[in-house]
Amino acid sequence: MDKLTPELRTENMRRIRSKDMKPELLVRRLVHSLGYRYRLHRKDLPGKPDLVFGPRHKVIFVHGCFWHMHPDPNCADARMPKSNTDYWKSKLERNVERDKQHIDALYETGWKVLTIWECELKNLEKVKQHIVDFLDPKN
Repeated sequence: MDKLTPELRTENMRRIRSKDMKPELLVRRLVHSLGYRYRLHRKDLPGKPDLVFGPRHKVIFVHGCFWHMHPDPNCADARMPKSNTDYWKSKLERNVERDKQHIDALYETGWKVLTIWECELKNLEKVKQHIVDFLDPKN
């Protein structure tokens, strides 16, 4: 059973944005502090990646664990809601399938992709090292 009324749930969902969310902003600040420069949400690339490193042909997606169904079994945020399960199951599975299509299309055109999950941002040092390794020109 949903704890909110349908009207409050609708208002809550209406406020959810698709870009410039806290996890994305955190990754952007981290990448910038490391000295890397990037473009945001390039519309000419599949999935409009959150950060695009054009000359390197690399992109970073910052995914919310709930919305993109983080496959890590230890992630507490990647759980299926208990109410309106038919709606949520199909919606979230569509998100995952769309993510897969975008990533496959990027790989097919020579781009390398890094996905950073919201829950990973609890350990910024680990994320920082992952980003540095990913953006290393030798990789």
